[in-house]
Amino acid sequence: MASPNRNRRDFLKTSAGIGAAASVPYFFSQQKTLADESRSKNDRLPIGLIGAGGMGRGNMRSAAKWVDVVAIADPDEGRLRQANDQLSKGKADVYIDYQKILDRDDIKILHIATPDHWHTKPLIEAMRAGKDVYCEKPLTLTIDEGKQIRKVQEETGRIIQVGTQQRSTFHLFVKAMAIVNEGRLGRIHSVQAAIGGAPASGAIPVAEVPENLDWDRWLGPAPKVDYRKEGKKTNCHYEFRWWYEYSGGKLTDWGAHHVDIAKWALELNGQKEGPTSIGGTADHPVEFDQNGNPKQNDRYNTATAFKFDVAFPGNTKMVIRNDTDNGVLIEGDKGRIFVNRGKLVGAPVDALKDNPLPEDALSKVYKGLPMEENARAAHWANFLHCHKTQQEPISDVHSHMRMLNICHLAGISARLGGRTLKWDDGNEQIVGDEQANSMLSRPYREGYEING
Repeated sequence: MASPNRNRRDFLKTSAGIGAAASVPYFFSQQKTLADESRSKNDRLPIGLIGAGGMGRGNMRSAAKWVDVVAIADPDEGRLRQANDQLSKGKADVYIDYQKILDRDDIKILHIATPDHWHTKPLIEAMRAGKDVYCEKPLTLTIDEGKQIRKVQEETGRIIQVGTQQRSTFHLFVKAMAIVNEGRLGRIHSVQAAIGGAPASGAIPVAEVPENLDWDRWLGPAPKVDYRKEGKKTNCHYEFRWWYEYSGGKLTDWGAHHVDIAKWALELNGQKEGPTSIGGTADHPVEFDQNGNPKQNDRYNTATAFKFDVAFPGNTKMVIRNDTDNGVLIEGDKGRIFVNRGKLVGAPVDALKDNPLPEDALSKVYKGLPMEENARAAHWANFLHCHKTQQEPISDVHSHMRMLNICHLAGISARLGGRTLKWDDGNEQIVGDEQANSMLSRPYREGYEING
């Protein structure tokens, strides 16, 4: 069973191990992979990296057989040097300001692996600059940012892949979606996404900003605050996930994985509409004012525990919770399955022994695109193939935002005491609740505005 806080690198090792332990399935042996398409050194693509932390470096290593990292931007000079040494043997151009990468005509593709509050601005600017982008999840900090991104993507036609690698895990999540798509569960009436709760902290003291860090630029669109650090606890780098100023906590950090799979299953089953309402309960380590803003600014503030009920048209239901096995439960009138990063189980899975899926079942849900066996490499292969062919990738901005809107609504409900929000999916507005509607967007600091 996967732990709610399981490291993504552990997941990638597990995914690779599953592939190695099993006999290579027909869909790998018969599919043309990106590796087959890119055998010449001249086919390698120069790429710019924006955000040089662990996720960005790990992703670039996974894509190393296809791309050359020629430019890196990050407000932390220490991370810049480390990434340059690890990824480019010190030969890449490094910048504090990512705009210098956007200005380069020799770079056609980018990877954005910044903290969440820094995803939308460089992504929109990259699309306007004619770049295709692989951007880490969750794509936005607010629902209105998603509207901006989708608008610009439609206007520019740029290829955007979101870093939800579970959509490229063939032995588990893609196989689960194939079971759904083949009707083996019948009509799906309920899905559950269990994603684990966020940690709490006590007061974290103000600390001196590290010499190599441009703190103002790291904050960017977010409010100007003091740098805080005590031990591993901080309001910077990895721990940004537990502050609403920069993230949505587990509701968006892991929701972008498991809610994504749950919503994908619903859409494959014909449930295309968004939710009609969402509400529930949430525990926080801080109190909030009437506008949903934390009253204390010196400690983690995202939800540590929660349970939300999401209603869809046709009496279809979703539950998002932290208090049970991490993973996705999908229930239909013919059976149910459970899938996470370590297993795919249920009677419909057992039935595959005597009634296997058709040979093209996985390819159908994967949009007929080339497949690689390792999850992280597969997701990159998918993006790079779509960059070359201008096809829609497996994790496009539109499907991602249909899912992420649910996570953001849960976050708004959480900060307003768990009250039920009625959602107008067509207009992307909360019905009859001016206070909640004001939380669909956030103000940006002067000089860091996002112009869609």
